[in-house]
Amino acid sequence: MNAGSRASHCQHVVQHIVMRYASPSDSGSSVVRILSVIGLLASIQIACTNIGPKTIPRDRFDYNAAISDSWKEQTLLNIVKLRYADVPLFVQVASVVSGYTLEGSVNIAGIDSDPGNSLVAGGSAKYTDRPTITYQPITGDQFNRSFMTPISPRIVLFLIQSGWSVEVVFPLTVDSINGLQSELAAGASQRIGDDDYYRFVELFRQAQLSGATGMQIRRDDESNETTLLVLRRQTPEGQAARSEISKLLGLREGLDSFSVKYGFLAADDTEIALITRSMLQVITNLARQITVPEEHIASGRTIPPLRKIALDERQLIQVNSSTEEPKDAYVSVRYRGYWYSIDDHDFESKRIFSFVMLLFSLTESGDRAALPLVTIPAG
Repeated sequence: MNAGSRASHCQHVVQHIVMRYASPSDSGSSVVRILSVIGLLASIQIACTNIGPKTIPRDRFDYNAAISDSWKEQTLLNIVKLRYADVPLFVQVASVVSGYTLEGSVNIAGIDSDPGNSLVAGGSAKYTDRPTITYQPITGDQFNRSFMTPISPRIVLFLIQSGWSVEVVFPLTVDSINGLQSELAAGASQRIGDDDYYRFVELFRQAQLSGATGMQIRRDDESNETTLLVLRRQTPEGQAARSEISKLLGLREGLDSFSVKYGFLAADDTEIALITRSMLQVITNLARQITVPEEHIASGRTIPPLRKIALDERQLIQVNSSTEEPKDAYVSVRYRGYWYSIDDHDFESKRIFSFVMLLFSLTESGDRAALPLVTIPAG
């Protein structure tokens, strides 16, 4: 019986009892009989009360918001920690089990005697909300697969195919393409980046906007799959961009599709070689773009940006620091006495941050689901 049918049935039973035992013809009923009716009605009311369906809208959205907010804060905190050469730690919510209990009781006693009547009534109710949340640190082999393994070139092309801008995807995830290197602000091998790399990104974005880019998965007789990048020449502008891309990457003129492989240099002029970054490299590279207090740089707690001019030209994300908690932040965390935050009005930084969190889901490895299991027994 569903909730609506149960409520209708209970209402029908209550009306029947009231009409049967509390009609005007029963005005002379004894106290004991009246108390019996009251007790029966109270028992029916408790039996017909069901809190399960009412908790679904609240729990679904409350747990969704709580897990989402904590995930954003954890991601930002680890990026900030990397800015200070601190060790990042990711803890995922493995499961949420929330159990509700509603109990009630009614105690009624009465004495019917001719000189007078006496009545003793009492009741009690108990409501219990007992959630059990399981956390699981990502360490060992799982950390290696999820954070240390380079992102597949196929995932990079899938992101572009699904509509994400090349100007977001490539600078974040692709370290080099056919030997052209992007800016790297992580670890000991810091570099400014090749201008031709960013010229390629600009041309590729033009081709993407014109609808001249695509991808294919080709399988040979031995079931080996090859990812192909397709560059069509539909307009004079697209043809000019396509020709310049070929010169920058050393591709053969006249071809519209090129195989995409992981590597630093292409094997021939029909291949595009990508060196992609791991998730740890992605967030470490973003960490160097965080605005840190000058006193922390002066005291040696962290190091200055790679080059202010380069960061101004190719800034991917803006993370601010302040001594006071920001009032209107998309996400904020406290670390080493300062608040680090992304302004809610900074759409580009929010877009980059959301993209990084999407990458975490795409690179999740293993049989376990990336999202937590939420179990809510209620009755």
